[in-house]
Amino acid sequence: MIPKDPIMLLSWMNTQLRDHYASLDDLCRSENLERSAIESSLASVDYVYDSDTNQFT
Repeated sequence: MIPKDPIMLLSWMNTQLRDHYASLDDLCRSENLERSAIESSLASVDYVYDSDTNQFT
């Protein structure tokens, strides 16, 4: 289960991306997550996915 709080989600997502996945699409496929929902939640706290660094910044 992923965190619901956007700040906790940010930390969880970036850790997963850093340690286990080559891209956000890979993470979403593997964890059965809806990419748009993740991006919307993190956009609410001014974070966007950067594919060049493979993290939310």
